[in-house]
Amino acid sequence: MNDKHILSHRSTLIEALDRLNSLSGGIMTLMITDDNGVLTGTLTDGDVRRALLSGATLDTRVESVMHRQFKSMPADGVDVDALRELRRAGIRLLPLLNSDGSIARLLDLSGGRSLLPVSAVLMAGGRGERLRPLTDTTPKPLLTIDGKAIIDYNIEALARAGINDITVTTSYLADKLHEHFAEPVAGVSVRCVTEERPLGTIGSLALVNRTAPDGTTLVMNSDLLTTISFEEMYLTHLSRCADITIAVLPYTVSVPYAILCTDPDSDRVTAIEEKPTYSYYANAGIYMISNRLLDEFVTGQHIDATDLVARAIDRGNTVTYYPINGTWIDVGTPTDFRQAEELMRHLRNFSQS
Repeated sequence: MNDKHILSHRSTLIEALDRLNSLSGGIMTLMITDDNGVLTGTLTDGDVRRALLSGATLDTRVESVMHRQFKSMPADGVDVDALRELRRAGIRLLPLLNSDGSIARLLDLSGGRSLLPVSAVLMAGGRGERLRPLTDTTPKPLLTIDGKAIIDYNIEALARAGINDITVTTSYLADKLHEHFAEPVAGVSVRCVTEERPLGTIGSLALVNRTAPDGTTLVMNSDLLTTISFEEMYLTHLSRCADITIAVLPYTVSVPYAILCTDPDSDRVTAIEEKPTYSYYANAGIYMISNRLLDEFVTGQHIDATDLVARAIDRGNTVTYYPINGTWIDVGTPTDFRQAEELMRHLRNFSQS
């Protein structure tokens, strides 16, 4: 928690202005607490300015001009949907309170930040054969694009979503990944677990410890570059009471010929379609999965994501999908790699303009 945002109710407006000045360039909101540390109000530079124009002096105490109708949430019961609405309403700094009203932490809602109550597992065991020789000595997730490892873009995105329980499963050149994550990335201490033998695309999830049996785990390939909203995907997962939610991409197939529709029983042609177009959803390699399903995994069992989905459908579990609205690149080939480099340069230049 950043104490720079917390000020005693006994402080004066000149002291508040000095504190606000130290926050210049960031979120210029102060949390005003009483002698017991209980949050009693908030104060912005606009509140101070309006107070001075109304006759207050620089020696006036902040408790007489602070905003008492502030927004907050209990620290042990964060409502992700409500967070989204507060962010849309322009709230940039949200206090999360203990049961006694004291501040447990301050949540920065700027830049689309959230606080998702999920764990995340990034699959990083692949050899990246199609990107050789780049991957001869470097695991594909550690290849750099615009000066940053591919996997770190995903760690940063997860951290912005408030996910700090992150595990990376490794296999090929595992020591390189373990060394990379010896230090926190985006403020998150990332754990690594090693798959000693091939276990399929998600079999290594049996190696990951889960602390919330009724919770949700976000599983994704580590070599993706995407602007998916993890928050929106999670809320979709919740709203549909899903056991598995699969992130998908629209995929269109255009046939350059006239296609015959036939009756297989009579060999008759029933219709003809001129150069038809078919639309599908393609698997994007990102999943929200109920921990109840993952807890059924047996250590050492070989299982692919498609196996898990098929089994869940057969058992009557709820399997749904979430269309990605934004960027998604699977960095699998040299062409993909060059496209990703160009995209990241463009986004960086755009953000700096």
